[in-house]
Amino acid sequence: MEQELKALIIKQVQEAKDEVNSLGLSTLFAVDHQKVVGELKGLNMSEVLNLTQMEKVVVEISEDGKEILEKGSPEFKLVAELLKRGDKAVKKELDTAFGEKYVRLGFAAAIKSKWIEYDKPSDTITLKNKQVDMSKDETFNQLKKFTENPDPSSHSEELLKDYEKKRKFINRNKIKFYKVEKGPRFDQGLKKQEADLTTEMLSEMQAEMKEGKDWSKLFSFKKYNYLAEGKKINTGGLHPLLKVRTQFREILLELGFQEMPTNNFVESSFWNFDSLFQPQQHPARDSHDTFFLSNPRYCKVLDKDYFMRVKNMHQSGGQGSVGWQYVWSEEEATKNILRTHTTAVSARMLYKMAQDFKSTGVFTPRKWFSIDRVFRNESLDSTHLAEFHQIEGLIADYNLGLGELITTIEDFFCRFGIKKLKFKPAYNPYTEPSMEIFAWHEGFKKYVEIGNSGIFRPEMLLPMGLPEDVSVIAWGLSLERPTMIHYGYKNIRDLFGHEVNVNDTKKSSIYCININ
Repeated sequence: MEQELKALIIKQVQEAKDEVNSLGLSTLFAVDHQKVVGELKGLNMSEVLNLTQMEKVVVEISEDGKEILEKGSPEFKLVAELLKRGDKAVKKELDTAFGEKYVRLGFAAAIKSKWIEYDKPSDTITLKNKQVDMSKDETFNQLKKFTENPDPSSHSEELLKDYEKKRKFINRNKIKFYKVEKGPRFDQGLKKQEADLTTEMLSEMQAEMKEGKDWSKLFSFKKYNYLAEGKKINTGGLHPLLKVRTQFREILLELGFQEMPTNNFVESSFWNFDSLFQPQQHPARDSHDTFFLSNPRYCKVLDKDYFMRVKNMHQSGGQGSVGWQYVWSEEEATKNILRTHTTAVSARMLYKMAQDFKSTGVFTPRKWFSIDRVFRNESLDSTHLAEFHQIEGLIADYNLGLGELITTIEDFFCRFGIKKLKFKPAYNPYTEPSMEIFAWHEGFKKYVEIGNSGIFRPEMLLPMGLPEDVSVIAWGLSLERPTMIHYGYKNIRDLFGHEVNVNDTKKSSIYCININ
């Protein structure tokens, strides 16, 4: 069929005395205009034809108009039905039989022509003029004329306004079409267009050259379109959280941080709470906030000396601190839990740094980070989940303070594209001073909390064995909320969980920010 249409188009262009265009070809061959355009573009690519895009206004039949062309005008149908029913009918019955909209259109036209009259109390339509010429359906005939000649200049403006504005049977629309002319390779139009150059073709060309003949017209090749997109492959896509996580990881590596191992979701209360100088009566250690394991319920203590130093710091303090002044429970410290934050990993790494310092006598400053899942016994809502990701970061060095902490966090988020940040004083058991971090969410039109930060307290660092003049600045950031800000999500369940739209996963993009 495509070859037939191509041949018909080429023949028409060859024989035509007047201008040829895609609309005329569509009407002539009774083929959809877009199909004709597709063939013309193919012939244009192979330089058989030249196309020039044109534009003009045409009359198009509306949906109501198409119904009239199919069934006849509603006013004539209404009169015919009244004649059948003895010149009278209940309007409600006609609405049911023909459709309320169709009857309403005929009712208005018939009333205007004084063919019928309507009694509202009884909802009765009566035929007033029984001499209506049923062979002359003017509305139907006029719409047919529009289809035969859609050029608005061929019809009176008054008629066009009546059918377009009042009766809404037509629309005047601007359409694009193509003027068609012969191209430089028109004489090769029906010759097969080759897509590949083969060894057989080369042999034929060589034979022609030896005989002194013009080999260039031996074959006609398809013109390459280097801008054409390849066929889209239906594949999976990385989740937006994974994309943002990868971006955050690259940013932190660029800033000189090393990644911490975070492969243990199950943690002991000791590393998750006690080593961080978080008291055992703290609300975060309640079962309403933390998931406790029933089997195995307890863990073993590997470094008894450090374990006891932490116990003494909690109970009675030391080195300038009074501690928390309560009876510390070893049983409570050995309970197994699902970690509530990756700060437990930071505590393990700082402890390892202290052990290295103890064995070598040399302290080496470090910058660490981790990005992994944490678990809290939260009530689910639009901004909270029981399982989420935390971006943990810390810098251990001499003479660090809030200035370095704020600058590092601002630099990190600026590289991701979040520049509207606010810091608010807060309380944490293991950092002093402490700050909550807020970022502007364009969807909510307000600042939302995205993390917590501060300087680790000496009560946490000194029992580990770190030097007294070493400071550690640290922060814990959400991964989900910056992702929501980046993509404009208003509900976290649209990002994470069973309600996620898979198509959004494929469309979501991530980009680097030029901070210069």
